[in-house]
Amino acid sequence: SYTTDTKSREENKKTLESLYSLSVDITKIRRLKEWVLLQDVAYVKEIAGILQEMGADETTVANIIERCPEAILHTPAEINSQKALWQLVCPNEKQLIKLIEQFPESFFTTKYHQNQKANILFFQELGLKNNIITRFLTSAPNIFYNPVEKNKNVIETLQRNYLNLGGSEANMKIWILKLLSQNPFILLNTSTTIQENLEFLQKNDFTDQEVLQLLSKLKGFIFQLNSTTMQKSMLFSKNIFKCSDQELKQLVLKCPALLYYSVPVLEERLEGLLKEGISIAQIRETPMVLELTTQIVQYRIKKLSALGYDIKSGNLEGLNGTKKDFEVTYGKIQSKKERPIFNPVAPLHIED
Repeated sequence: SYTTDTKSREENKKTLESLYSLSVDITKIRRLKEWVLLQDVAYVKEIAGILQEMGADETTVANIIERCPEAILHTPAEINSQKALWQLVCPNEKQLIKLIEQFPESFFTTKYHQNQKANILFFQELGLKNNIITRFLTSAPNIFYNPVEKNKNVIETLQRNYLNLGGSEANMKIWILKLLSQNPFILLNTSTTIQENLEFLQKNDFTDQEVLQLLSKLKGFIFQLNSTTMQKSMLFSKNIFKCSDQELKQLVLKCPALLYYSVPVLEERLEGLLKEGISIAQIRETPMVLELTTQIVQYRIKKLSALGYDIKSGNLEGLNGTKKDFEVTYGKIQSKKERPIFNPVAPLHIED
């Protein structure tokens, strides 16, 4: 436990000297986490030594300490243990140093060491590839802070529901691994939340097959919702599109964002589309357009309009999809526009 009472304390001169000798920008640390410089004990040279042994040059060491000053408050033993832990999934020291430089906070969180280790081993047993586990360690480190039993419980709940919904035993492992790879944060939910959300969909007349379809389409985000927000979003969509329960269900299957986004988000996106002269009927025909932010929609409409494509009279398919999808659509429309209307290989009839 480190004290953050900075008033009555002075900066540790020994720490400052050690940092100067490593060319660390101390003003950055003062601005970011000055309390680190006030601690009685710091392991500047030792931590720098471990990083250098792994192949970090002086600039990299300075960069890591500037970005995560509390690194110097860990004992060499703690950091060596953390290094051994990360090497379970990233044995290459050169790659490991690159990761530490990019995500120092994730690496220097040693508080949950035992949980981290147990979870790494559990994910390996589950069949997740090491590069995926490494990605989790850097981008979703808090899933490793859970006791391994909690993560196992969530996975078991998912497996049980997958089979109950008619999924096959043969495909279950692939489904779970894909779901985790797409959205590791589902592990931060409780088994109860997962159960409640699935029951909500079943109560709203989605068949087991449709629920499975939604789970795959939503990449697990459905588990981060709750029945109240889903209910409100569905009711909002029903009123806007003036449709029956059955029609609403089809719209949600077509565009799960109607379930996932909150009412204020849907309202804002709808408003943005209407301002561009797009009708409710067009949106109902292509609801996936609500997955895009207002800024993206405006940008795409502007680009298509420049090619003479009238979005108000056509369908909205051209606006849809990822950035890559849109670029393909845009390219097709552009080449169609630029194509000569005469046949370039036909003989020209020139008068004498």
